[in-house]
Amino acid sequence: MADHQEASVTLPSDPASVSAARKYVANVLMEWGLPGDAEVGDTIRLIVSELATNAVQHTRGQSPTFTVDVELDRDEQLRIGVTDSHPRFPKRLPAAVQQDNGRGMVIVRWLTAECGGRLSVSPTEEGGKTVWIALPWTVPVQHRHRDPAR
Repeated sequence: MADHQEASVTLPSDPASVSAARKYVANVLMEWGLPGDAEVGDTIRLIVSELATNAVQHTRGQSPTFTVDVELDRDEQLRIGVTDSHPRFPKRLPAAVQQDNGRGMVIVRWLTAECGGRLSVSPTEEGGKTVWIALPWTVPVQHRHRDPAR
């Protein structure tokens, strides 16, 4: 596998794009060797769903699209970023706040930490932001050109 692999998709800020983002990332990770039934795959799909939902719901129509970037460095670290053009960074809710929604970033932060990763938010040059997760990549390297006689 190459030292660095990247994939990216830009989608309209529409609720239907959340499932498209999730499927896109799942397909990329399968191409990179993640088994379809891997438990971490479910976790990553949930994280992508939460980040894409935030990009659609919390930009208040000020971001007509959002972009999902997937990067794999040296078969060691997986990074997934969701970028929108709204300047407001996600806010952490106080623990005492009881709401039915607004917990997406708490979920993302917890799931990322459970996988041994980290979450960060960075501004874009255009005035928006990217919410990144970085996770250790523990998938064994699969060689695509195996000799079938072995």
